[in-house]
Formats: sequence, structure tokens, C-alpha cells
Amino acid sequence: MRFADIRARDGEITSPCFEVPAKVPEIDWALAGKPRGLTRSPRRRGPIGPLAWRDCVGARMSDVTNLQLKPGCSWAETYARCVSVAPEAFESDRIRNLLHGKWQRVGVPGHHVTPVDLSPIQGPPRVERDIAASAVENARDQHAAWSKVGLAERRERVTAAIDTMVLHRDLLALLLVWEIGKPWRLAVADVDRGLDGVRWYVDEIERQLAIGTDAERRPLPGPVSNIASWNYPMSVQVHAELVQVLAGNAVVAKTPSQGGFHCLTLAHAFMARAGLPVTLLSGIGGKLGDALISNPRIGALAFVGGRSNGRAAATSLADRRRRHFLEQEGLNAWGIWDFTEWELLAQHLRKGFEYAKQRCTAYPRYVVQRRLLPAFLDTYLPVVEGLRFGHPLAVERPDDPLPELDFGPVIGARKAAELGEQFDEAMRGRGLPLHRGSVGAGRFLDGQDTSAYVAPACVLEPPAHWSLHHAEPFGPLDSVVCVDTEAELLAAMNASNGCLVASLATDDTDFASRVAEQLQAFKVGINRPRSRGDREEVFGGMGESWKGAFVGGDLLVQAVTYGPDGEDERLFGNFPDYSQFPSR
Repeated sequence: MRFADIRARDGEITSPCFEVPAKVPEIDWALAGKPRGLTRSPRRRGPIGPLAWRDCVGARMSDVTNLQLKPGCSWAETYARCVSVAPEAFESDRIRNLLHGKWQRVGVPGHHVTPVDLSPIQGPPRVERDIAASAVENARDQHAAWSKVGLAERRERVTAAIDTMVLHRDLLALLLVWEIGKPWRLAVADVDRGLDGVRWYVDEIERQLAIGTDAERRPLPGPVSNIASWNYPMSVQVHAELVQVLAGNAVVAKTPSQGGFHCLTLAHAFMARAGLPVTLLSGIGGKLGDALISNPRIGALAFVGGRSNGRAAATSLADRRRRHFLEQEGLNAWGIWDFTEWELLAQHLRKGFEYAKQRCTAYPRYVVQRRLLPAFLDTYLPVVEGLRFGHPLAVERPDDPLPELDFGPVIGARKAAELGEQFDEAMRGRGLPLHRGSVGAGRFLDGQDTSAYVAPACVLEPPAHWSLHHAEPFGPLDSVVCVDTEAELLAAMNASNGCLVASLATDDTDFASRVAEQLQAFKVGINRPRSRGDREEVFGGMGESWKGAFVGGDLLVQAVTYGPDGEDERLFGNFPDYSQFPSR
């Protein structure tokens, strides 16, 4: 197939998530079935402890009844469209793995449910270690061939893959809604952000590789192994892989077990059609570590996940001199001191709850100057009580647009139960229940299972021995700590021994400059939040939140290529023997 044949057509992109193909393959409806449900969770009312629960039941949400699933958006129809669009990767009863340059029916599909309503969907086809090792061996051969392909052709093929993904952008987004519970607006943003970011690299790659100069950069000696979290399949994982390929490397990627593997499968189908050297495997991380992490055939390891898994990955690296970038969690905090711009803060607080704070740059901890606590609560509580959450695809009328929500479910019922237990743990430790919303305030289909949904909650003065005192909850569970001195504020904001981002809300510019330098965060915002960033913006972490090379902008290309000094090059990053930081 010529590249021109698979590029997106010019003009407006339609919204295929509301259309059913005229002819769809036969589907195993037992696996792809309709949403099922249990009884809606009851509201929790009544005073508990020294403060009463704030039962976040607004008329805008709880009074909405007789909602229906948006026509054309059921899981059965969504999966049928995947089978129709990419039959090489999607079968009627399961998805395939991509290895040795082709899609293969290998691996054992695991049981899986969507967090949206806990109905069953096709699970990841998990392979064993020997199959993964064979796939990496072949990827090494792909890497050797691809590293000799000229930059012009690499650009053309990557652009072809992007254009095809743009053509099917709404289907990719709808998979994110069903797989990981993203509201429609955020799912579309994840796809667009990832693809737009890669286009920037396509334009900048010649400069970034210093083509034709003495400083010209070359591909790594082996493929890049990618093990990423489930929460941003497109804007993080697919984005990184396309840049790695653009820079001259083959890639091997493991799908996240908790979700996102259907979206990744569709994206990789388009990448493979464009002739890109990509391998996509599903499997249990603990079983595939030798093949995907410590394998000497691997040229670099790109990891996104929690600290415990990150430590295990770092320990498994057979050679710490091998390129690696391990993004791990940290407790990101807002510090509030001598501040009066409360309306501005309210805007940031509302946006901060997007996707139920299931991202590495969320802010779950607020460190507040004690005298400002009343003003902070006057700002925070109306925001949290006005949040909109629920089923991402539930509408009142068939022709209604998909709902504008702050968040849908968390990643699963187990996570929802864990967050509830962590709130109760804080109460047992004499923390104060500042706010706890009700799941009954959400927008749901009648009778649907809401076990994976969590209403916003907040703990005032959590106990020092709380399991989340030094860690992020990865859900809509906030905590507020009051302080009286600058030293106390610094200690509370630096509780997790390094984090990715932090912010200060203050009117005092001297205070902001002084304190920002002492925060153990890679990026610090003054009266604004910080995030991963796009295009030229760099990204990394301080302390235990990051191991290896920093990424983002030019640094991502540097992390997956060798300069004239080869493996001895001193990159920006956190390494066992040094740390070096760029402007950020």
C-alpha cells in the first residue's frame, strides 16, 4: 500500500462514534454485550465525627432521570467498528498481539470489564515470557533495518500513521471512554494532544538530530521498550513511540493491564500499516520483566507508573548505563500563603478535578496558611460541590451531545473501594471529614452498576501515619494541611521526597521566588498549576519521582538517540552518579 493511500482526507472529520457501519462483522455478543447493572449505590447521609458529611447532591445532577446510552456508542457497536476498520488486529471474539511484523492470535485473553458500568469487554491477550523474548529478538532485527532508513522516509511514514489516526480520531476517543472512563471531551483531547505533539516533532526532527553537522545524533543500539500507565494511552504512550520511531528506533510496547489496550491496538494497527517497526504485546508485567526490561537486546526503557513498580523496573535493569527514563509518582501540592485572588484559584481547582485526578500531575494536597483556611474553604467547597460526574455516554435525548462532565468512573471498582477505605482510614486517625460527596449525585443510567464511581472527598488535617500522607491517591480524594510558618509549609509540600509539579498561590513575589527554589518539584507554578506540557516543554521529576533521562521537547529526542559521545553522553536527568537539570 502506498503511503498516500492511507492518509486522512482533507476537510472536516465526521463524528463516527454516532454512526453504525452499514455492514459489520459477526460479533460475539456474550463478550461485547450490552451494559449490565446492579442497584445504584445509596446516598450516605448524616453527621459523622466532628463535622457533617457534605452530601454533594445538586439538583442539576440528581434530578436528571430516564437517561439513555447515546445511540451508536454502545460497546458492541464500538468494537464492531474496530473489527471493520482493523480486521487484522481485531477478531470478533478477541484482539491480537503485534509481533514479528504481523498481527497474531497468540496469548490468552483475560477477563476484563469496563469501568463505565462493569460490563464485560474483550480482555488483553496475555503472552508468556518466551513469546515476548522472541518478539524482542525480532524487534532488534527490525531496529537494525529501520536505523538505516533515511529521515525523509521516516517522516513520511510517521506522518501517514498520524493522518490515518486523525481520520479515525473519534473511534480512538470512544475506546478511551469505554476502556478507562474518560469523559468525551477529555478522551478527544488525549488523542488530539498526542497527534498534534508528534506533528511538531516531524517539523523539528532535522534540527533535533543535528543532521549534517559534527553533532549529528544516531539511533540507539537496540529498540526502545515502552511500559506505560493506563491513563494516557495516546498523548503519552503513542506520542512517545512515534517520536522514538521518527528518531530511527524500533519500538516494543506492553499494553497496560488495567485498560487502554483496545485503543493502543487500533493505533498500532495504523502504525503497522504505515510500515513502522512497532511491536505490541499484552501480558503480566512480573512475568515479562526479563524480556522487556533487563533483556540485553533492548536499547532503552521508557516507563510510566507508580514508585513500587518503578523501583522494580530500575532494579531489573541489567545495565544502569543503558538509556532509561522512569516516570514515577509523587505527592504534588498547592501551597497557599498571603493570597487574595480566590476567583482565580477557583478556576484552577475546578480544572484540577478533570478525569478524577487520575494523572501524575494532579494536585491532591493543599497546604494552607492557617489564617487563610476560612477563605480557602469558601472557595474550595463550592467548587467541589459543583463538580459533574457520571456515565460518560448517558444522554437525555438521542440527539443530545455527549455530557460535559468533570470526570466519569475511576479505573475500576477495586480502586473505588480502596479510595473509600483510605478516607475511612484517615477518619480513624482523627482526620476531619471536610467533605464527602455522594455517588447518588452523579448522572447514571437507571439500574447501572456504579461500583467504579467515587464522589469527591476531602480530609482536613490527615494523620501523619495515613497511608496517603506521602503518596498520591490517584482519585478525587483531597487533603488539606494547615501551617503557621514558612518552614512548616516547605516541609508539608516536600512530604514525598520529590514530585513532578508543585504550585504556590501567593501575592508575595519575594516569598514565591524564595520558596519555589526550595520545593522538591521539577516544575513550580506561581498562581497557576503546572503540567506535563507539550511540544518544546521539558518534563521530569525530582528525587524519587523520576529516574534516568528527562523528556519533553528536544530532551525526548536526546533520550532516545546517541550523540558523538555515545553512551557516555551526560544527559539532563536523575542518574545514580549525578543529576542535571534544564531550564524549566
